[in-house]
Amino acid sequence: MKILPAPPPSSSIETVRKCGATAAKWTGMSCLKNCSDLSAYNPMKQTTIFTELLTALDIPHSRDYSNHRFDSMTFKSLFGLTKLLSDYGIDSEGIIATDKATALSAMPVPVLARIDGTFVVVTAIGDSVDFVDSGSTRHSLTRDSFLSEWTGETLVPYPRSGASEPDYGLHRDIEFLSRAKVWILAAVSMFIFLWLFIANGICRHVSTVLLTAIDIAGLSVTYLLLLKQLGIKSDTAESVCGVIQAGGCNTVLGTSASKFFGLFGWSEVGFAYFSVSLATLLIFPQHLPYLAAVNVCCLPFSFWSVWYQHFRARAWCTLCLIVQGLLWLSFFCYLGGGWFKDIFPLRIEFFILGASYIAALLGLNRLLAGMQYYRNAKIEETE
Repeated sequence: MKILPAPPPSSSIETVRKCGATAAKWTGMSCLKNCSDLSAYNPMKQTTIFTELLTALDIPHSRDYSNHRFDSMTFKSLFGLTKLLSDYGIDSEGIIATDKATALSAMPVPVLARIDGTFVVVTAIGDSVDFVDSGSTRHSLTRDSFLSEWTGETLVPYPRSGASEPDYGLHRDIEFLSRAKVWILAAVSMFIFLWLFIANGICRHVSTVLLTAIDIAGLSVTYLLLLKQLGIKSDTAESVCGVIQAGGCNTVLGTSASKFFGLFGWSEVGFAYFSVSLATLLIFPQHLPYLAAVNVCCLPFSFWSVWYQHFRARAWCTLCLIVQGLLWLSFFCYLGGGWFKDIFPLRIEFFILGASYIAALLGLNRLLAGMQYYRNAKIEETE
């Protein structure tokens, strides 16, 4: 646990009462005049600014419990946060710098600081200032750049000896069991995948091995597109999207043409397509000809997508282009494997496959709508 130095001697501090909490005035600083609202907690993220601060302070804590405590704070303000920190054995001072340059030089780290309308955890101060946001994204700004964005509002924590989350041992064990369920699910899913891959002979033909890899890649790419659609920040998605054109994905996904019939995002369509295709390939490989037929029906969309991005949106979505490329790679695998020759006559299984795609799309659409509604509701609660 990181123990910060105690506040300066009382001779250099003017202690005042502030919103029911103790605040102090250092040289070059004055007491906070208002309890600044904290950034809303995003339930789609795995961390909050509170857990990031606890991590920087090396305070023993469990992520789920601490996120819940932060989310359920009665007062979504610095005052509320000081009360919450006190429950963890951490004293704190809310201050605002009038002489920001002097204050920054004297500031202990880590501290909670407000920049550009949001709070971040400052972890290092030197020629540059390092900080982390509520999404665990690390940033570094030059000293001058940070000073220009920093409002001067700061919460300085002082952990007491033995500071820790209440009932940390119990919450740690509960969180471990919760994480174990995820790993068990992953292990069981991998076992089922490998069994189907081997038992159904998928591994015996080069074309089916490649198709399996393509479908998995398609699921990964469309998953990143779903994150973009939901407004969930992903460093992976941002880095891939910036390969061809920075911000191109956001531009294309923000157009009216990004929705199928104005109802379904193309990311939803793509995820439903690759998920059903992979499941059918693994469980019912005898219906590969019908998968080939569906693939051919999707190919015209790739021409329209490229045309729209170039001539209408005038921007390139790297993730979207990867999806189009995967569709064509699938086509060549179906063609090279000779899976087109047994498409006709069409049997009832072909229409069942089509219904499966539709059911997957509708189910995914409703799930995402529910997630978005819940997310918006949580944001409104904090405003």
